[in-house]
Amino acid sequence: MSGNHIVFFSGGLGSWATAKRVIEKHGTDNTYLLFTDTLIEDEDLYRFMIETAGHFYGKDVASLIELTKGIPKTHEQMDDRKVFLDELATKVREVIPNFIWLNNGKDVWDVFYERNFLGNSRLAHCSHVLKQDMSREYIEKHFEPNNSVLYLGIDWTEEHRTKAPRENWKPFNVEFPMCEEPFLTNIDHVKELEKIGITPPRLYAMGFSHNNCGGFCVRAGQGHFANLLKQNPELFLYHEQKEKEFREYIGKDVSILRKQRKGVRYNYTLEELRKDIENEQEIDNNDIGGCGCFVS
Repeated sequence: MSGNHIVFFSGGLGSWATAKRVIEKHGTDNTYLLFTDTLIEDEDLYRFMIETAGHFYGKDVASLIELTKGIPKTHEQMDDRKVFLDELATKVREVIPNFIWLNNGKDVWDVFYERNFLGNSRLAHCSHVLKQDMSREYIEKHFEPNNSVLYLGIDWTEEHRTKAPRENWKPFNVEFPMCEEPFLTNIDHVKELEKIGITPPRLYAMGFSHNNCGGFCVRAGQGHFANLLKQNPELFLYHEQKEKEFREYIGKDVSILRKQRKGVRYNYTLEELRKDIENEQEIDNNDIGGCGCFVS
């Protein structure tokens, strides 16, 4: 098929595999990788995206990968990080013009303050502002529905999630290459990456179910945040403090998480979760939740 092919490139294994299938079928000339940056992604996500995009388009990105080692930490220098990532995006686009790397200068906490609402599993404005709205604005400005196809990394195990994106993106056509044969898993994707000498994003090896927002996600559950506390306690404490500050700012009992006791659901702060874990109290480790930024 001629025309333009826009892959939502999120930094996960699924979006990489999607881009791979699209490029194998349509080539690179009119295939674009669209990344909307929340500015709190794991540093290794940026490495992975640059390295795989360089491989797709046959570009030498060694110097750009080296730059990712200097990305300021979210929990240490957020303002410096925003400037650094904006400059890095510009440099990447100069080398790989078809890699569209966007940000609007806001991170998830900026959105929560702007909307006067703390995101949670039921409503996550950060998804809309930093992913959906930014993507839509760019796509509608630069592409036409009659000669452009959008691609999402939803795979055959979650085909039920394809309906909403198709409706939300009309009149653009949305396709899901990983819902087609051959049906692959993340294990298959890792093996493919090994063949070309690219290391998968480190968050998967750290036990996270997705590679988004640095392991932080307001759609996630107790088990997910327990893993964040285990794997990156400094980052957990950063988000714990941000939640505490937001609660004080808004003057309401709000929280990212919820906890159920005797059939009744209560707000459950990250601080309370951490203290329960430290005191060896039972938490719901099976409550993982997950990213759905382009689905809902």
